[in-house]
Amino acid sequence: MPYASNDGVSLYYETDGDGEAVLCCGDVGLGAWQWGWQHAALAGPYETIVADTRGCGRSEDPPADCTVETLAADAVAVLRDHDVRAAHVVGAGLGGMVALELARTTGRVKSLTLIGTALSGDGYDPGPLAAAPTDETALRESLEAAFSREFVDAQPDAIRQIVEWRAAEDADTESWVKQAAALESFAVDAPYEITVPTLVVHGTDDRLCPIARGRELAADLPKAELFEVEGAGHLAGVEASKVVNDRLLTFLES
Repeated sequence: MPYASNDGVSLYYETDGDGEAVLCCGDVGLGAWQWGWQHAALAGPYETIVADTRGCGRSEDPPADCTVETLAADAVAVLRDHDVRAAHVVGAGLGGMVALELARTTGRVKSLTLIGTALSGDGYDPGPLAAAPTDETALRESLEAAFSREFVDAQPDAIRQIVEWRAAEDADTESWVKQAAALESFAVDAPYEITVPTLVVHGTDDRLCPIARGRELAADLPKAELFEVEGAGHLAGVEASKVVNDRLLTFLES
């Protein structure tokens, strides 16, 4: 069970598979469970690196405020600890902003895949996704904002399992608030400076980070392509995992 350290903060991460490294950066307050759907597709042809965001799972969360820059430094610490010079970076929501910051400020990014992400915090309202891990009812109800109505109605067993994972791995209320504050203060002022190949993945029914924000993101990054997931909500990588994984693998192979 490897741990990296950034300025004395212990950060838990797991790796699996061989080949080029793919680093996964998570959304606001969500545990590593969110990458379970991509793990099976990626681990094998690639080496997946999935870290618990500070405040989630087994990573520490000091009392200091959190910023996207801090989370990017956490990601660098994980890569350094695992002796990876550069990786393909897949980020969701807040994790997409962390991925953008990594690409903007370091030479450690081979490519970007940005799921349900915006260029600035005012393009994404994660509030409806918030729920205390101890409140099972709130966890379940908040998922209705993260997925399409069709997915919620058709997949009750999956929703039940996700609630269990959230209770075990998600950030507590205090840590969630700090992560949300990091998102709110973030903005990419010069997206044209981010020149790595980029795949923007966005559900057309994303009610937390509207599809217009994904289209804007893809239009403003010089080497980006947009993949709209028809009918999917914010957590498109979960509810439409097959089509997202197929497109992600094609992108990474190219």
